[in-house]
Amino acid sequence: MRQAAVERKTAETDISLTLRLDGTGSSQIDTGVGFLDHMLTLFAKHGRFDLALVCRGDVEVDDHHSVEDIGIALGEAFSRAMGDKRGIRRYGDTILPMDESLVLTAVDFSGRAFLGFDAQFPTEKIGTFDSELVEEFWSAFVRTAACSLHIRKLAGKNSHHIAEAIFKSTARTFREAVEIDPDFADEIPSTKGVL
Repeated sequence: MRQAAVERKTAETDISLTLRLDGTGSSQIDTGVGFLDHMLTLFAKHGRFDLALVCRGDVEVDDHHSVEDIGIALGEAFSRAMGDKRGIRRYGDTILPMDESLVLTAVDFSGRAFLGFDAQFPTEKIGTFDSELVEEFWSAFVRTAACSLHIRKLAGKNSHHIAEAIFKSTARTFREAVEIDPDFADEIPSTKGVL
């Protein structure tokens, strides 16, 4: 089974995370950051990933450390769960509407970390959540997942809808990319022979 458990403890956060790639979309999320709980719950649902996550962070300072460190832990879990990436499709892309918002995401689980993020938010806050932390989360994720991820807002006026479209779209994109291609199940999807 393609799954991973990650424990990450620093002076700022204490994280316990388990991920199953071939899941049903079930989740148990308690990050201490309400908006991030919402985003990760729908990420698990739309990617059909089973995700359990508890984070105890210094949210009395702000949400930044928790959001960044959870991104690091989730990226590490994806990397571990894919193993040598044998048989994966490797690439995925989605254009996803969320009411007035429209978001494009594309990923390559290439072994190389890059984030192309072009999604401005019309407000600095989504409730109490700093909207700039959406980019911070995905920046942290790509570093440990070792993937090239592009996120582009094509339309959108509501910050909540834009963020939700980003997380739903990445979920569907990742689901496509990590899926085992039955025609190439025993192959590494690279001419180099390693990812």
